[in-house]
Amino acid sequence: MGRQQLLHLPTWRLSWRQRLARLALLLLLAPPALILLFRFVPVPFTPLMVIRSIQGEGWRHDWVALERIAPALAHSVIAGEDNRFCEQALGFDFAALRGEIEDWWEGERPRGASTITMQTAKNLLLWPGRDPLRKAAEAWLTPQIALLWPKRRVMEVYLNSVEFGPGIYGAEAAAQAFFDKPAADLTRREAARLAAVLPSPLNWSAARPSEHVLGRASTIERRVGQLGPLLDCVR
Repeated sequence: MGRQQLLHLPTWRLSWRQRLARLALLLLLAPPALILLFRFVPVPFTPLMVIRSIQGEGWRHDWVALERIAPALAHSVIAGEDNRFCEQALGFDFAALRGEIEDWWEGERPRGASTITMQTAKNLLLWPGRDPLRKAAEAWLTPQIALLWPKRRVMEVYLNSVEFGPGIYGAEAAAQAFFDKPAADLTRREAARLAAVLPSPLNWSAARPSEHVLGRASTIERRVGQLGPLLDCVR
């Protein structure tokens, strides 16, 4: 039976193998369709927002275009999260991945090789956690986003969906919550503080930064000045 015939058969007439095949086809085709849709349409919410809301953490999220976010924030998240973002063809940092494999092989704790594109794939369509299934799905979705979206769109969706604190998602909500100003007016220092909390937004605060967060922010601010052409794709 062909793919088109399988899709148009009523569910009650399908065998269990055909039902599994229909489910597999849906799981295969739905993510690329959503990724293509969100190439042009603002993302209204993410799975993490729904999960955190059910857990009682609130929900502040205001979508704004990348042009209405201070460039310093995009520069800061590249400096803090993914220095090679502008150079990655498929959304992976293969040099960092090799380092992860070497660390694992030598029995050391991996340092982390998640890129901004990988984090965008996770934020957009997946659940939080580090289980193998989620990591495999993230690896499947990442190159699709990298191929279907320009870099500026990846950054725009990332900055509008990433968690900056309990119940606070995206640059606009974070700028208003922590600095009482729109994201367009963030200073370089404020942007660096927001980027500094991203590894642990439920434990670190941009509004009341610890010495550790201030140290990370200072490093990020200094690194931004050193990246040069590595920021070109979001200028």
